[in-house]
Amino acid sequence: HVQLVESGGGSVQTGGSLRLSCRVSEFTSSSYCMGWFRQAPGNEREVVARFHSYGSMGYADSVKGRFTISKDNAKNILYLHMNSLKPEDTAMYYCAADYCWMDSKNFRNWGQWTQVTVS
Repeated sequence: HVQLVESGGGSVQTGGSLRLSCRVSEFTSSSYCMGWFRQAPGNEREVVARFHSYGSMGYADSVKGRFTISKDNAKNILYLHMNSLKPEDTAMYYCAADYCWMDSKNFRNWGQWTQVTVS
C-alpha cells in the first residue's frame, strides 16, 4: 500500500509561486505513475499534472506553461512547481499514484491534501 503525504501549500498573492511536495512511501515499480490533482469548492476534482508511462508528462490546459511536475527518485518525493499563480488556482491539492494505464480519476492511492490559496 503506497502512502503519500503532501506539504508546501499556503497563501500567496496573484503572480506568486509555490512548490508542493509529496513524500511517497516508495516509488514502487515502473508500472506506477503519479500525479497532482486539485479540487476547488463546488467543483469536481481534476487532474493538474501527471506522469505517464516512460516518464512522459501531461498537464491540464489551465496550468500549461505555469506548473511543472517533477520527481526525485532518490528521495521518493514528487513535486509540483507552480508559478504565475492565479486566484482560480485556489484549491485543495492532492497527490495520487496508481498503475500508469489507469485513468487518473480512478487512481486508488491518495494523500490527504494541502491547501493553496491565491488572492
